Amino acid sequence: MSTAAVADKRPSTLRGASLPSWSPWAIAAGSIAVAIGIGTAAGLHSHVQWGVIAAIVFILATYGIAARVEGRRQAKDRIATALVWVAFLLAVIPLVSLVWVTVKRGVKVLDIYFLTHSMGVVADSQPGGGIYHAILGSLEQVGLATLIGAPIGVLTAVYLVEYGRGRLAKAVTFFVDVMTGIPSIVAGLFILSLMLIFEMQPFGFAGSLALAILMMPVVVRSTEEMLKLVPNELREASLALGVPKWRTILKVVLPTSLGGITTGVMLAIARIAGETAPVLLLVFGNRFINANPFEGAQASLPLYIYQQYGAGGDAAYDRAWAASLTLIAFVMILNLVARGIARWKAPR
Repeated sequence: MSTAAVADKRPSTLRGASLPSWSPWAIAAGSIAVAIGIGTAAGLHSHVQWGVIAAIVFILATYGIAARVEGRRQAKDRIATALVWVAFLLAVIPLVSLVWVTVKRGVKVLDIYFLTHSMGVVADSQPGGGIYHAILGSLEQVGLATLIGAPIGVLTAVYLVEYGRGRLAKAVTFFVDVMTGIPSIVAGLFILSLMLIFEMQPFGFAGSLALAILMMPVVVRSTEEMLKLVPNELREASLALGVPKWRTILKVVLPTSLGGITTGVMLAIARIAGETAPVLLLVFGNRFINANPFEGAQASLPLYIYQQYGAGGDAAYDRAWAASLTLIAFVMILNLVARGIARWKAPR
C-alpha cells in the first residue's frame, strides 16, 4: 500500500472533538429532570420556579460539558446560543400561556349569536347578550383613525426622507419621537379638552381622532425606515432620465417600499385597536347598536372588555374573555394580512 493511501485513511487531526447535534436536546431534557427533582425535594409547587431552575441548570450544564469536550472557546459560543434560546422561551411561554387561557375561557360563549347581537336590555349580571355593537364601533373608530393617521404619517415620512433639511425637519423628528412615547390617556385628554371647549357630547369620531394621534408617529417611524432602505441609485436613475422628483417618489420610491409601508400601517392599526383609555373618555360606551360615529356614544371592543370585567359575575367574565379572544383574533388577522402584503409587494 502506498504512503498516500495510508495518509488518506488517517483521521484528520485538524478538527477537534465536538458534541453531537442532539446534545442540546439531551442537556435540556436532563435539566428539566433535575429541575423537577429539585423542585419536588424543596417543595416548590410553581412551574415558573421549576422553569427558572431548569434554565440555570441548562446554561451551566451546557458550558461545563462543552468546555470539557470542545474547549472553553467553543463553550463560550454554546453558552451564548443557550442564553438566546432561554431568552426566546422566556418571551414565548407567557405569550402562549396568555393565548391558551384566553382561548380556554373565551370559547364558552363565543358563537354566532354572541357575534351578531348587542347587549341591549341584557343586564351585566345576566347571561346572554353579544358584542356586535362593540365590533361595529371598533371597526368604524379604527377605520376613521386609519383614514386620518395613515396618509399624514406616510406624507410626513416622505418629507423627512426626501425633502427634510434644516431646523424644521429636526423639529418634526423631535416631536414625532415625543409623540411615540406619550401615554394614550394624554391623546384622549387633548381631544376631550377640545370637546369641552365646543360643548360637544361623546361620539365615536372623537375616539378616532385620539387614536389617529397615537397612530401617526408609528406610521411615520416605520415608513421612514422603509424609505431609507430604497437604494439611492434608483432615485438617481429616475432623475437622470429627466423625471421630476415628485414623480420619482410617486412612481419609484413608494412602489419599491410599499410592502414595508403597508406592514407598518397594519402594525399601527393593531396597536390602536386595543386602546381603552381614549375610548373611555371620548366615546363613553353604549349598550345598543349605534352605526353613526358622528353622533352619540358608541361601544368598542376594548371598552366592552373593561366594562364587562369591571361589572363582575360569571356571565360578565365570560363575555369579557370572549371579547378578548375576538380582539386577539382581529389583531392576528391584521398581522397575517400585513405579512401577506409585504411578501406580495416585496421587490423581486
